Amino acid sequence: MHIRIVSDEDEQALTDLRSWLRRDPATRTLDVAPVTGTGPTMNVLEALDIALGHAVDIANFAIAYVTWRSTRARPARTGARTLAHGGSTDDIGDLTAEQLTELIRALEREAASREADDPDEDLAPS
Repeated sequence: MHIRIVSDEDEQALTDLRSWLRRDPATRTLDVAPVTGTGPTMNVLEALDIALGHAVDIANFAIAYVTWRSTRARPARTGARTLAHGGSTDDIGDLTAEQLTELIRALEREAASREADDPDEDLAPS
């Protein structure tokens, strides 16, 4: 499963989160890829794509994210608060680790259900 954490116009928050995930023993093996802008915002970090392989990855990411958020110097009203997956976006800035884990698992179930309904969906042209 892939999720995207959006910068919410706070590139530094994504940089900090990426660094945090790399240092955390439970998340350092996650595939975290930067997403940079094109056009006038080229090379600006806009999001992080994160691959979560199994339930343990989801839980570890949720714990690391909530811990990282709690360490930020100022109340985090912006910056890396939006999780995007498929066509949905969710504000995750105030979720507990348990709530974030359940949200990601629900998104994963929803994606699996869509794929089961239309197995050729990934093959359709965009």
